[in-house]
Amino acid sequence: MTSGHRREHDLLGDREIPADAYWGVHTLRASENFPITGTAISGYPHLIDALAAVKEAAARANADLGLLAPDQADAIAAACREIRDGQLHDQFIVDVIQGGAGTSTNMNANEVIANRALELLGHAKGDYARLHPNEHVNLSQSTNDVYPTAVKVATVIAVRELLAAMTVLREAFAAKAEEFRDVLKMGRTQLQDAVPMTLGQEFSAYAVMLEEDQSRLAEAVTLVHEINLGATAIGTGLNAPRGYAEAARRHLAEITGLPLVTAANLVEATQDCGAFVHLSGVLKRIAVKLSKSCNDLRLLSSGPRAGLAEINLPPVQAGSSIMPGKVNPVIPEVVNQVAFEVIGNDVTITMAAEAGQLQLNAFEPIILHALSESITHLGAACRTLAERCVSGITANTETLRASVQNSIGLVTALNPHIGYTAATAIAKEALASGRGVAELVLERGLLPADRLAALLRPEEIAGAGREAAGAAGA
Repeated sequence: MTSGHRREHDLLGDREIPADAYWGVHTLRASENFPITGTAISGYPHLIDALAAVKEAAARANADLGLLAPDQADAIAAACREIRDGQLHDQFIVDVIQGGAGTSTNMNANEVIANRALELLGHAKGDYARLHPNEHVNLSQSTNDVYPTAVKVATVIAVRELLAAMTVLREAFAAKAEEFRDVLKMGRTQLQDAVPMTLGQEFSAYAVMLEEDQSRLAEAVTLVHEINLGATAIGTGLNAPRGYAEAARRHLAEITGLPLVTAANLVEATQDCGAFVHLSGVLKRIAVKLSKSCNDLRLLSSGPRAGLAEINLPPVQAGSSIMPGKVNPVIPEVVNQVAFEVIGNDVTITMAAEAGQLQLNAFEPIILHALSESITHLGAACRTLAERCVSGITANTETLRASVQNSIGLVTALNPHIGYTAATAIAKEALASGRGVAELVLERGLLPADRLAALLRPEEIAGAGREAAGAAGA
């Protein structure tokens, strides 16, 4: 011990560590080796909490099996609970992207927990003869089962938060579907006039798309509940005693409240990242559909005078440094950008999973980074879109009604009654002359006036879908 420092030893030699640091020599070297993102693992609190939960479960299991002295196990568990309560997160300093299959993250956790446990036992930090990061905190474990298990626990918890955020957005769209259930407008296919609908139907579709994606996400995350804790290095369970895997799983399930299961084949589970690939694919699906919905919102609100101007997005900030009075659809735009990020992250996760070799995938740190960013950013995007945009949308009802009345799309309703050829001729003439569909049908004597009026009632044309829009808002 020197003034303000303590000396620690590892495979490569001695290094001085700040005396007040809970991390140690392995963490120091990793912090020097991986100056990649500038974002420490402390920026991923779900991961830190999950690591502490795994280490506490391991300590309890080792105590159950008589491998760890009760006072050591209690001190380790107490340190882990403090971490899960939000303490010492600033001591997790290694970069989130790192070589070594997550070993640096595991070492960082081992050292922080060991040094806090030493304090709780009344000893100095670094007094590893009494409680050692590897020999006690990491007992019966390997990075190769600790890290993947922690990533999965962190992912499950993060997905729960994303599902809650998606519910907020879905309910916002559903509320607008109910509010706009009687607002008539023209539907469009390929950006051309199609047939009448209601604005409520349009917003109901956005709510239903989110509901479908929530179901797919809930299904995908069930696969992430399968863990390989007890596999140790490659899945053979070397250095973990009989009964440890089940004891550790049971304790981890109790600590986290998650229905975790041990993989049937730990060799397979230690090298396979398929659950992450599947989950990322569902996140990409959510991103794609969410981005499409935002494209629609930007298009429908385009203008205010030279665009569609069918809806108004709530103004949240000035839109230009040069054009006075301009307001841009910045909330949908930021959600679009999150979607682009998620789609790119899916490619990263795919390549990282594919790059695994033989009994281990060394690239789970980048999978964690990309998956965590996708989940947390999508959640923030959903809440932002709901609260800063969708909840404040208003409809330009007169603009919408006029577009219905003036559209040649109304002629579609006449196909079964005057035939496709006649309907096409009416549409062509209406488009060329600017005259209305009804006027031309009557002029040509194709239908009596009362029959025509009944067929062209937009309320009837969109009626069935209004019921669906109402159901989405229920």
